[in-house]
Amino acid sequence: MVEIGKGKYIFGMVKVGERGQVVIPKEAREKFDIKPGDSLLVLGDEEKGIALVKADLMKSFALKILESLEERE
Repeated sequence: MVEIGKGKYIFGMVKVGERGQVVIPKEAREKFDIKPGDSLLVLGDEEKGIALVKADLMKSFALKILESLEERE
């Protein structure tokens, strides 16, 4: 693992298996508290690439957005 900026890391390279699976490096799983059974959201941008985000983080983010919309009514 190499820290390339505050809170930004390179964890190394992984290979995509025949079924499209990748193994998330142990250091990345530990750093981001990814455990077996966790759901990850796959985001993609054709110019910038792919990102994996823990689904529970996105859920809490979406709830905060909805709550702020309700407060404006």
